[in-house]
Amino acid sequence: MTGRRVLSAVVVLLTVVLLHTPAPRAQTLQRSIYVSVLNDAGAPVPDLGPSDFVVKEDNLTREILKVGPVETPLNVALMVDTSAAGRNNVRDIREAAIEFIKGVTGTEIKHQVALIGVGERPTVLVDYTSDQAKLLKGIGQIYSHDQSGAYLLDGVIEASKGFKKREAQRPVIVSIATRGPEFSNRYHDQVETALKDAGASFHIVMIGPPPTDVTSNEGRERAITFDTATADTGGRYDNVLAASALPDRLKQVANELTHQYLVTYARPQMLIPPEKITITAKRAELVVRGTPVKSK
Repeated sequence: MTGRRVLSAVVVLLTVVLLHTPAPRAQTLQRSIYVSVLNDAGAPVPDLGPSDFVVKEDNLTREILKVGPVETPLNVALMVDTSAAGRNNVRDIREAAIEFIKGVTGTEIKHQVALIGVGERPTVLVDYTSDQAKLLKGIGQIYSHDQSGAYLLDGVIEASKGFKKREAQRPVIVSIATRGPEFSNRYHDQVETALKDAGASFHIVMIGPPPTDVTSNEGRERAITFDTATADTGGRYDNVLAASALPDRLKQVANELTHQYLVTYARPQMLIPPEKITITAKRAELVVRGTPVKSK
């Protein structure tokens, strides 16, 4: 009888422990997004916190853990149109490149920039460096190649592969484009896949209105790429009607990139990663662009 009483007591004790043991919580992962927030004048908005943003994965709202300035250096491929179409805009393209380089390399963080021409073929004019003087000296190599077209889409794919090989932590491609013909034999999904694999954002400032050449395969793929690849990677797509507006616009792009937030949020463990990640501001008047940080 004594043994049975002891056994019953043990069973009762185990039952009580199990009833009062909290259910295990699903483990969560931390994921981050590089985020630009601009006001209606195109200037970065300071002093925002977790309560100012909404992050969704496949329309499911995630908990934002923290928001702060980005300390990771930029790796920027600055691509300029050196094809024949840019002949009349060389001076403005050079001045715009100067403004961008000064804006990115004039900060305390050692951001790196490469200067790449895309006329005839993608050509590195100055390799990745934080040396402002070296980059500005390379501006003199920007000129148009006669009887040549642009190979911008080729350049984006090559730069993205280079980012991946170099394990760049914060890769960005900024392109100064013209309405000249595109000679890259690439499809937009190839470009987008390369950008996604590198975790890079894609930004375009184009002289003139959006491209209207949809009769050729190259022109059609460029037009689609400009629309979708910029939006899907958290980049911007601007059009300036006059080339003289390029310097101010590239200065604005540099200011945006050097004043981004790092937004960190919680994601539950899942077998299949989300197809779409979006971030918005609770203030409807603000423009928000986000590039997910590529997980290692």
